[in-house]
Amino acid sequence: MNKALFFPLHVSLAVVVLAITGCGGSSSSGSENPAFVSKEALGESLFHDTRLSANRTQSCATCHNPEHGFVDNRSGADGKVSPVSRGDNGTSFGDRNAPTAAYARFSPAFSQGSHTRAAETVPGSLKEYSGYIGGQFHDGRASGLAQQAAGPPLNPIEMGMENKAAVVNRLLENNDYTEAFSQLYGLDLTADADAAYAAMTDAIAAFERSNTFAPFDSKYDRSLLPLGDANRYVYDALDKATLGKSLFFSQFTNCGACHQLKAKGQRGETFSNYEYHNIGVPVNAAARALSGVTGSDDGLLANPDITDVAQQGKFKVPTLRNVAVTGPYMHNGVFADLTTVVQFYDHFKTGSDFAENPETGLPWAEPEISANMSNDDLQQARTLSETEVTALVCFLRTLTDARYEHLLPDDGLCD
Repeated sequence: MNKALFFPLHVSLAVVVLAITGCGGSSSSGSENPAFVSKEALGESLFHDTRLSANRTQSCATCHNPEHGFVDNRSGADGKVSPVSRGDNGTSFGDRNAPTAAYARFSPAFSQGSHTRAAETVPGSLKEYSGYIGGQFHDGRASGLAQQAAGPPLNPIEMGMENKAAVVNRLLENNDYTEAFSQLYGLDLTADADAAYAAMTDAIAAFERSNTFAPFDSKYDRSLLPLGDANRYVYDALDKATLGKSLFFSQFTNCGACHQLKAKGQRGETFSNYEYHNIGVPVNAAARALSGVTGSDDGLLANPDITDVAQQGKFKVPTLRNVAVTGPYMHNGVFADLTTVVQFYDHFKTGSDFAENPETGLPWAEPEISANMSNDDLQQARTLSETEVTALVCFLRTLTDARYEHLLPDDGLCD
C-alpha cells in the first residue's frame, strides 16, 4: 500500500499558502504550531512518504504495510502475495521476503555471545545458546532500527535513490520537514547531507519504536490480564487453540527453544529469542525467477561483518506475532500456508507423518544450504499428529494483534 503524504488546506487559504511556499512545498502555520511536534510524528510522516524513492512510487509502508501486519502484501502476476518485494522501478525484485516491522524494536543490537534459553521445557542439552544474536534484517547486517531504515532508500532494487544528497533534496521539497529537522534535531537540511540523512533514519526509528508497532493486545496477551479485567480473554478448554498453547509451551514440541524470550506466562513475550539458525529451508524457485539471483543465499554469512563459514545458511529467528496474517513464510517466502510451516518442522523428526510438502504434493525439497543446520533443535522433540499440527496453527492465530484479527482466514480450521 502506498501512502503519499497529503496536507489538507482550507480552500480559503490555498492561494496564500501557494504564494508563500510555492507549488512544490507545504507549510505549517509556523514554529508556534509546528506540523511535527515529536521525532515520532516526523518519523510517521517519513515512513509513509513516497517522495523518498526515485520514481516517487514507494515508501517504507509499501513493503511494511501498517494495515497488514507491517509486511508486503502486494500480489504478484499470479494473484497471490509475492514472496519477494517489487522495487520502486516496477521491475526489480529482492531475493528475500520482507520481514515484518512489527515488534522489531525488541531485537537487541547485533552481537555475538551466549545466553540461557528461557523455555523451561527445553531439553538440558539445548538450554545454552552460543552464537550471534539480534540486529535487523534477516542477516543482522543493521545493528538497530535507524541503521535498518538507512538501507532501503539507497538500495537500487528497492527505493532506488542515487545517494543521501538526493534523498535530502526530496526532504527539502516539504517546508514542514525543513522546520521539523531544525526544531527537533537542530539541523539545517542544506548544510550536511550525511547528518540530515542520519536524522531522517533516527526519526523513522522513533516511529518504529512506538506502540503502533507493538500493541501487545492479541488474544494471547489479553489472556494474561488480571481476573476481572473486562478485556481479559479466556482460552476455552475445548478449543483447538488451547491444545496448541499447551503444545507450544511443552517439552513435546521444542517450539520454545527459539520462539520464547521470557518465562511462560510473562507479559511482553515477543516469541523470538533472536538467535540465528539454519533450519534447512529450500530454495524458492518462484522468488529466484523474479529476483534473477543465481547464487545461494548464505544468510548470516552474507552479512558484510561476518566471515566465519560456520554461519552460512543461518537466519535470524523471526517473531511469531501476527504470523497467521503475514505469510508467505521463511526468509524467502517459500511456503504459503502456516500449516505447511509446522509440518516442515515436524518432517525432520524420525517417524514423522509429514513426508511431503502439502503445497506441492512432493517430498520436501533439499535445504538450500545443508551445512551448519541446527539438527539438535529440529530433532529433539516427538512427532506431531495432524490434530496437533492444527492445534498449533490455531494457537498461533491467537498471537494476532487485535487490529489484524479481521485478516485471519475464515476457513473453519479452528472451529
